[in-house]
Amino acid sequence: MEESGIPDSGAVFSNEYGTSVFLKNIVKAENIIVGDYTYYDDTRSPLDWEHNNVLFNYPFFGEKLVIGRYCALAEGSVFMMGAANHRLLSVTTYPFNVFGGKWRDISTPHIDELPHKGGTVIGNDVWIGHKAVIMPGVTIGDGSIVAAWSVVTKSFPPYSVIGGNPARLIRKRFDDELIDLLLKLRWWDKSPEEVTELIPLLVSPDLDDVKNKLKALLEENGSLS
Repeated sequence: MEESGIPDSGAVFSNEYGTSVFLKNIVKAENIIVGDYTYYDDTRSPLDWEHNNVLFNYPFFGEKLVIGRYCALAEGSVFMMGAANHRLLSVTTYPFNVFGGKWRDISTPHIDELPHKGGTVIGNDVWIGHKAVIMPGVTIGDGSIVAAWSVVTKSFPPYSVIGGNPARLIRKRFDDELIDLLLKLRWWDKSPEEVTELIPLLVSPDLDDVKNKLKALLEENGSLS
């Protein structure tokens, strides 16, 4: 905790319970980028997130995992990276090449034949539920919620509530007006001090009041149009 009373974004354990870690401070792979205050909660091994929860991550494959700020990742939520794929354009998907010997000599290079889905991008303020699986190449928009045990195989826009296997859009979190105001505010890009001042507004259940105050705030900052 900093002298200001604002939680330290540079800490490893994010609170006194010892189960939540700020991921930015423990990630080592060069192709995983995590924003400030995004945490992973795990009662068993939160420090092993990169090993246990980002699967088939080989940076030389060329795909990135980008997770924004202020995201909440529940225990067991998993990110599948592109190298988990197998060849799809031939009779068999079996990876003969990886086992070496004559099989390697007479088969095509394993990495070259895998389909590339592209990087995976998780927006800001996204909540990913218990044991959800995020497949390669998807984008989950800011403010979205992924239900527990979901398997996300395609992209979703900001402030979506998604769930199922494969995951589908259950509903929008808010009406279009409030979503537009929140995307203009982009509170997650503000300094920790500014975010702290906004917390009473961000946690208010009175959404009509939130709308009115956001309009006033954005108009004051010249960001409403």
